[in-house]
Amino acid sequence: MTKPPGIAPGDTIAVVSPASPVAREKLANGIRTFEERGYRLTFGKHAFDSKGYLAGSDEDRAGDIMDAWFDPEVKAVFCSRGGYGCARLLPLLDLDRMAKEPKLFAGFSDITTLHLALNRRGLATLHAPMLLSFVKERAPWVVEMLFTVLEGTAPIQLPKAAQRPETIVGGIAEGVVTGGCLCLLCDSLDTPDIIDAGGKILLIEDVDEPPYRIDAMLTHLYNAGKLENVAGIVVGEMTRTDEKAEDDMGCVPWQDIVIERLRPLGVPMVIGFPFGHAEGMASLPLGIKARLDADAGELSYLEIGVAK
Repeated sequence: MTKPPGIAPGDTIAVVSPASPVAREKLANGIRTFEERGYRLTFGKHAFDSKGYLAGSDEDRAGDIMDAWFDPEVKAVFCSRGGYGCARLLPLLDLDRMAKEPKLFAGFSDITTLHLALNRRGLATLHAPMLLSFVKERAPWVVEMLFTVLEGTAPIQLPKAAQRPETIVGGIAEGVVTGGCLCLLCDSLDTPDIIDAGGKILLIEDVDEPPYRIDAMLTHLYNAGKLENVAGIVVGEMTRTDEKAEDDMGCVPWQDIVIERLRPLGVPMVIGFPFGHAEGMASLPLGIKARLDADAGELSYLEIGVAK
């Protein structure tokens, strides 16, 4: 797996919107967070476009990514937000060339689709907060961990101030980290960029899905054979899932569903790890090796996520 070059204060970060639209004012705190660190932000020509539930046309959104990626002044490409739309860009992106000319790429949620595509082509990426994530104040450790991972200045592990997950199945697992937003992992099935979790540590989280849909998606991955031989599982939070329960279908807490579907796999597993759509947002490289100590609730990377 190729690691992208790390970045440092003074570098230029390009912000793109590959999925849903966002208003510039909602990015104000995110912009300030990076600028106070010493980074210069530039924005794609269409970063603030809006076309229904998309941030402009497919061609414009893909063009912004390509322009940023191959601009020698740009050292990293950050997504403004997720939402929906990344899968529509896959035919329009030169993903093979992007992977051969590595650049640090960060985001989560719908961005899972692009992570899977780039990881399959051999480029490590970063599951991390986006600029919109800072529309509300985050714990200091979230910002500190983000910059530690981007700059490659220390080993990657969950800071002491972060919430610890609950152990569901004890034990230790080592492997390359993959995964992301559950619905996008399911959307990858039967595509060239299908999720491959065999021998790997699988990250799973999601947002705004009703409980029965969590069951359905986990069951779909299981029936498709995509949970076979997984080394370990790190579950985040199914944010606002319990609130989406439908009275006429019964109500089962999302944690119970996840445990019932995944614990029988018998691999080291934790639940409630702070990443993704949760209040706490760890920055977790994808495509490199880590060690999951499920008994201690620790995910520690065996290497940094950037080239130094």
